Amino acid sequence: MSALLALLASSEDLAEWLLSSKARARARARALDDEERKKAIKTHALDQLFDGDCTAAAGQFLLRWYGHSSHPKRLLVLTPDRIVLAAPPKRVSVRQTERMVVVAEVPVSDARVEDPLIGLHPSDRLRVVFSDASWLTVVTDEERSEIHKYMMRLPRLGATEAQYVS
Repeated sequence: MSALLALLASSEDLAEWLLSSKARARARARALDDEERKKAIKTHALDQLFDGDCTAAAGQFLLRWYGHSSHPKRLLVLTPDRIVLAAPPKRVSVRQTERMVVVAEVPVSDARVEDPLIGLHPSDRLRVVFSDASWLTVVTDEERSEIHKYMMRLPRLGATEAQYVS
């Protein structure tokens, strides 16, 4: 009887060890994926706010955009012919963050939204690229925001550009 109990105990230890090794392997894989995602973000300069040129379209746009409101929350909306950006009023008080106002509308002929990591890694970052090749990075609240999902459904040009259809 004691031999049977010892065998059961050792098989329980073996099962626990196997399960913990699977959990460790999953954790290692997640850590590796996260490391690769961080490298990809750095490679595509998605860790930078904009291209650094304050005189280019992206830099000027950013200056105007933040001139409307110092509140960090912004709203980005894609329409078939425009990129619309909204922000809370200049002086934000309780509940005013819910009252966003349109601060900029950019025609798709002047800019496009892209996700350089689409299909490679889940990301919370998008890039707005202007016609002069300057760009700014937008960080979304979620990795798979509605804009990411919309862009994944579109026919793709090259590897990353969103195509807007009227």
